[in-house]
Amino acid sequence: MAKFNIKKNDTVIVLAGEDKGKTGKVLKVLTDKQRAIVEGVNIISKSAKPSAKNPQGGFEKIEAPIHISNISLIDPKSGKPTRVSIKREGKKVTRIAKKSGEEIK
Repeated sequence: MAKFNIKKNDTVIVLAGEDKGKTGKVLKVLTDKQRAIVEGVNIISKSAKPSAKNPQGGFEKIEAPIHISNISLIDPKSGKPTRVSIKREGKKVTRIAKKSGEEIK
């Protein structure tokens, strides 16, 4: 299984695709498919059948997954995209932004 530097609740920027340049919070990471769902990015219209919860039916706007290679973490200090390094101290693992050296929480 692949390891990703992006986790739930991280702030990321889209590097490629229709929503290039948009930022958002990661809602979910799908490790098996190498994708992530980012808030407000890659919005699709999904048709919904009438149900007890939604008697009218119609269309729902939801976020679709985006490939993990098309998003990058945002540096907490500069607000620009950055790569990530991993620092290990015993059992404690911290993620560090390459651009500024700041710890990513």
